[in-house]
Amino acid sequence: MRWLGKCPACGEWNTFVEEAVPAGPGVRKPTVVARESVPVPIAEVTVSAEPRFSSMVPELDRVLGGGIVLGSVILVGGDPGIGKSTLMLQMAASLVGKVVLYVSGEESAGQIRLRAQRLSMEGVLHVLLMNETNLDTIESVVLGTPPDLIIVDSIQTMYRPGMESAPGTVSQVREATSALVRIAKQKEIPVFLVGHVTKEGLIAGPKVVEHMVDTVLQFEGERHYAYRILRAMKNRFGSTNEIGIFEMHDRGLREVLNPSEVFLSERKYGASGSTVIAGIEGTRPLLLEVQALVAPTSYGVPQRTATGFDTRRLQMLLAVLEKRVGLHMGQYDVFVNVAGGVRIDEPAADLGMAVAIASSLRDVPVDSQAVVIGEVGLGGEIRRIHQLEKRVAEATKLGFKHIVVPSNNAASLRGGGDIEVIEVESVDRAIQALMGGD
Repeated sequence: MRWLGKCPACGEWNTFVEEAVPAGPGVRKPTVVARESVPVPIAEVTVSAEPRFSSMVPELDRVLGGGIVLGSVILVGGDPGIGKSTLMLQMAASLVGKVVLYVSGEESAGQIRLRAQRLSMEGVLHVLLMNETNLDTIESVVLGTPPDLIIVDSIQTMYRPGMESAPGTVSQVREATSALVRIAKQKEIPVFLVGHVTKEGLIAGPKVVEHMVDTVLQFEGERHYAYRILRAMKNRFGSTNEIGIFEMHDRGLREVLNPSEVFLSERKYGASGSTVIAGIEGTRPLLLEVQALVAPTSYGVPQRTATGFDTRRLQMLLAVLEKRVGLHMGQYDVFVNVAGGVRIDEPAADLGMAVAIASSLRDVPVDSQAVVIGEVGLGGEIRRIHQLEKRVAEATKLGFKHIVVPSNNAASLRGGGDIEVIEVESVDRAIQALMGGD
């Protein structure tokens, strides 16, 4: 623990000799030995002719940035029962012509086969099942006959026999991830890791795991809704703004080709407190219904509840409506919701939510053929948004007649086509245009 130059036994100086102690039976030698690395110019680094290949699931390819990168490690997290294992099995079944090794630490091979039969997956003959949690065994199998892709379900069940800690602990999860990352990089085998999440929605285990992998995907959605959203939280090979939308059926997950139409399919016309907004998730425009319910409070402090919308942003919008528009909200409970179990975070949804709140307070329906877009500032002004033309094109495609946009953005439009563009510069002007009155 401290430097010693003098031997405490004989009293002589500089007499210590270093001896290498051989590894005992309980100390594990690494199965995959790191190759000697030398610096090379970046222009001389060789890249595979086909660095990506398709997962055969277009929505997953969209989130990954165009496909699966060779040697990449992808961590997929989500709530229990959300569909992580189903998505992995469907992807494995779709990769006809590639050898996929499915390592399960939670289910037996028989259980996975029964699920494949229930989901009518015909292409699972090329999928190799392995019910194992011992990392040494998994490494020996992978190095003996390398597959084209590895799926580990889940990373929290893997363990290294030489370590004293139990599976799922911080040290075991870190060691398991490190070993699989090493195999992926040296053998150029893509690895999918399925991860558990905590009750706060964060991926269980040490945070360093998310730094070690190349991509972190979050599988979101309410268990009581059929829709699931696959979102990239980290992606070294693509954008983190893209999302994939699936719908859960008795036959597994189905891709939603036109999400705007699906999310608006149960919309009730002529009801107050309902507005359609045009959001952007990555490069995809998305029309969503936002709902608000304003009712007299029965408590001393009025309630402010938001589902699928930021609560702090809701508080800001209520303050703007109170101060800039003159709507007194102090004696009312306010509940807002984004229909379909979707969460919207971009500021372009501000104006639609503010109009929905005003509509519910006055009990006056909003024009059902109008789409509302705009960010609300603290002064009540409507601020510029990005990718306006994509939003207008999506609203036109679904047959809407009017679209409310910030006046600062209107000049960037190359003609509205079959839809009337209404320019507004403030919240009160937007409310007047959509509901009438003062």
